[in-house]
Amino acid sequence: MNLDTFLRKDTYMSTTSRGLISGFVGGLAGTAVKTLIEQYLPVRKIEQKSAQLKIVDELSTKITGTPISTENEALAEQLVNFPFGASIAAAYGYGKKDKDEMNIADGIIFGATTWISTHETSLPLVGLESKPTDIPIKMQANELFAHIAFGITTEFVRSFINERMKRSQRKLN
Repeated sequence: MNLDTFLRKDTYMSTTSRGLISGFVGGLAGTAVKTLIEQYLPVRKIEQKSAQLKIVDELSTKITGTPISTENEALAEQLVNFPFGASIAAAYGYGKKDKDEMNIADGIIFGATTWISTHETSLPLVGLESKPTDIPIKMQANELFAHIAFGITTEFVRSFINERMKRSQRKLN
C-alpha cells in the first residue's frame, strides 16, 4: 500500500497520519523559527552551554573520548533541537488530528507548556540547566518568547499542511 492509498480514506488512520505528519513538519518549521530568534535574543549567558550541547557533548565523549569541537557546537546543538521539536510537535499534531482549523491560542499554549516542561522543570531537575531562580528574568522572557513563536509557527504550519493533505485526499476520492 502506498502513501496515497493509505491517506485516501478519511478514516481514523488517515486522520491520525495527517495529524502526525502535519505536526512533525510544523515542528521542523517551529524549531527553525525558535533557533533564528535565539540567534538575536540571548537565552543564556555566552559562556554557558545549552542543555542540548551538554547532552551531545557527553555522548561524544563516551563514544569518541573527546567532546564536540567548538566549531561543531552549533551543528551539534541542532542535532538535538530539530528532532526534539519535530517529535513533540508530531504528538501535538496527533492531539489535534480532529481539529482542522488553525487556532493561534493553541499554538501559544503549546509553546508555553513546552518551555515550562523543559526549561522550568525537567532540565533543571536533571542538572542540564540552572534553576529558574538563578536565570535572569530577561533571558527567561526571551526563552519563553522563542518557545511561543515555536508553538505559533508549529500551529500555523500544522494547520496548513493538514488542510493541504485533506484537500489532496478529497481529490483522490
